[in-house]
Amino acid sequence: MASGASRWGRLPGAGRRQAAALLALLLATGPAAAQDQPRPSRAAPADPAFEGAKAAFEALPEPERKAIQDALVWTGGFNAVVSGAFGRRTFEALNAYRARTQSADPLDPRGRAALLGAGAAARNAARFRIAPDPGSSAVMGVPERLLSKRTALASGTRWQSPDGRVTLETRAYPPEAETLDTLFEKATAPLPSRKVTYKLKRPDVVVVTAETGAGLSYIRYAAGPAGVRGFLFGYDKALAPEVDRLVIAVANAFVPFPEAAAPAPVAAIPSAPARPETGAIVAQDPAVAGAGLTVAPGRVLTASAMLEGCAAPRIGAAPARKLAADPSGLALLDAPGAPAPIRPVARTEPVGAEDNLIALAPSPDGIVAAPGSAVAGDVVAALQPGAAGAPVLDRSGRLVGLIARYPAAPRRVAGIVPPARLPLVPAGAITAFLAGQGIAEAKTPSDGGPGAFAPAVVRIVCR
Repeated sequence: MASGASRWGRLPGAGRRQAAALLALLLATGPAAAQDQPRPSRAAPADPAFEGAKAAFEALPEPERKAIQDALVWTGGFNAVVSGAFGRRTFEALNAYRARTQSADPLDPRGRAALLGAGAAARNAARFRIAPDPGSSAVMGVPERLLSKRTALASGTRWQSPDGRVTLETRAYPPEAETLDTLFEKATAPLPSRKVTYKLKRPDVVVVTAETGAGLSYIRYAAGPAGVRGFLFGYDKALAPEVDRLVIAVANAFVPFPEAAAPAPVAAIPSAPARPETGAIVAQDPAVAGAGLTVAPGRVLTASAMLEGCAAPRIGAAPARKLAADPSGLALLDAPGAPAPIRPVARTEPVGAEDNLIALAPSPDGIVAAPGSAVAGDVVAALQPGAAGAPVLDRSGRLVGLIARYPAAPRRVAGIVPPARLPLVPAGAITAFLAGQGIAEAKTPSDGGPGAFAPAVVRIVCR
């Protein structure tokens, strides 16, 4: 693999405006559409920095490539479709992130974990919640910190900022009620107060962006057997530096007909060694019982509920054995196959509704970093089966608790489990339990943060 210097070459200045993002963003009508265009072939010599980054990026499994692009959206450098395809925009966004943070190569395991952790933290700070919209039946991503006012509409939902300067509205029309043609004509009709800045019309999608005095708007509609579904995002021009990124995230998360296609996977922090690419997203292994955190050499902390009915837990290729458990819902395993320990410091102050949390849970493609929020001692997050025992941290990387248990039959939407409320074993109980087992206090790594602890999170299987 190319070195950091040779791979990246000269780094561009950070802080590039994303004004063109809303014109080029998400005009896709299917997987064949390539919004992040690859470097065109010319007679001129190839750019070794571009080619080195492309080779490193394309060697990763598709879910990890998409996770990187999603993290780049949230860290402010990527303004295209999260497709997993490498092109000039991905290259420039990686360069800008590396220059801005002065961090390790974001395509190497250590730098990649830091990038994905930063993306998850930014997404969590926005309280970006992806869930089915009861008004339109589409799957929507909503930045609930900004858009805190919610109103049910006759055929959709409206979210607004408290001052009314930002509005996101979903709309759904049954078959024959509206067509893409009529909606496109309405969105592009000449009006004295509106200047259409971009318009796209295809058989199954229309996209229109416009300026209206001091405002900007982004409209997208998609057609399917259930009719037409879409959304409108309108906001004050003065808020564009902040809101443009949210528009990109909302558009990437939008699934108009979830009953026909599953949404994209949760961003994953790669485990080491990385899994080989299979060409498809691997389904969750039915043998997975839960998660654990390596807290000392050969010692893994997990939830005791995860071990119920599991007589032979394994971590990696080695069997694990329960050493101790306590009434708070914790268990300590003897696990010779566990990775090196990285134990986060416990958070001592209470966790409030304003605090942003991140749960680190195993998946077939690595460790997923799922944003969450605190609710009366529990956590609300989009975690899939196998999350019992997963550590939950705050933005600074302090341990808030462990997922105490996971429902045996969770509700699913389009094949995935939407955000749900899960009980936590609190950090205070964890500290007391580990002290009773003779495990020393934790020391925060110098490069702390949620992503720094991903290598110590393990997947526990039950044969």
